[in-house]
Amino acid sequence: MIKIAWDPIYAHPLPEGHRFPMVKYELIPEQLLYEGAISITNLFSPKPVAEANILLAHDVLYWEQLRDLTLPAKEQRRIGFPLSAKLIERELRIAQGTIDGALYALQFGIAFNVAGGTHHAGSNWGEGFCMLNDQAIAANYLLKKGLVGKVLIIDLDVHQGNGTAEIFANEPRVFTFSMHGEKNFPFRKENSDLDIGLEDETNDDIFLGKLRRSLPILLEQEPDFVFYLAGVDVLSSDKLGKLSLSKAACKERDRMVLQFCKDHSLPVQVSMGGGYSPAIKDIVDAHCNTFKVGIDIFD
Repeated sequence: MIKIAWDPIYAHPLPEGHRFPMVKYELIPEQLLYEGAISITNLFSPKPVAEANILLAHDVLYWEQLRDLTLPAKEQRRIGFPLSAKLIERELRIAQGTIDGALYALQFGIAFNVAGGTHHAGSNWGEGFCMLNDQAIAANYLLKKGLVGKVLIIDLDVHQGNGTAEIFANEPRVFTFSMHGEKNFPFRKENSDLDIGLEDETNDDIFLGKLRRSLPILLEQEPDFVFYLAGVDVLSSDKLGKLSLSKAACKERDRMVLQFCKDHSLPVQVSMGGGYSPAIKDIVDAHCNTFKVGIDIFD
């Protein structure tokens, strides 16, 4: 059975003046249930992640400052909003949802997290609405437990996965791939194992062509597990994205990646990442397409 991590806390609102389109975290499972793409049995609510697992990817001082809400104001501004106990709990549950999802993927082939994709969080910093790097934590968990030997992270959010790249810079068992807007945030990039920077206004054909040519390179790394970050801020409607992809191309992107995983017997955990189109329907539709494509391929 395909499992999807979701909890009501995912949609927890930020303090006044720091609103963020978190309503999508309520609407995505609601739409999937309404369309009959999933049933309530597909959903599970993760517990908070254990501190020991956080420390597989993050420095102890950084984590303690998050936990104790003592992170300096400058570092909180880098994240993009002030800390609160509720926000930290949200981050802890998201991270555990990705660990649980990875374990479900080993069993069923694929699993999803309605949230996650917090790829700007580095080993000792938070940035761009990211505090704990869920897929980095989960990748290190699988490696520590000896459940996998080599991990591939495919990051197709419009923003480079700089935190993920930094965390795994000296880890040969994890291959990081990021295809992103070259002139977009973060403006100080880290070095992934493979980076493809895209020009502003990159269209469907160029994007899909570059992805198609990259997949054989990724297979050469001989991974036995994939984490996929499926941000929908690549859409032409996205107010932060600067690319020109249609919903159809975004869906084809997901099909290419997930069919690649299926064809090569690679379990895959999928986190949703960013999406900032002015119309919430565009965001939710594109995210729901990711789920529906994955379910169609793996179910």
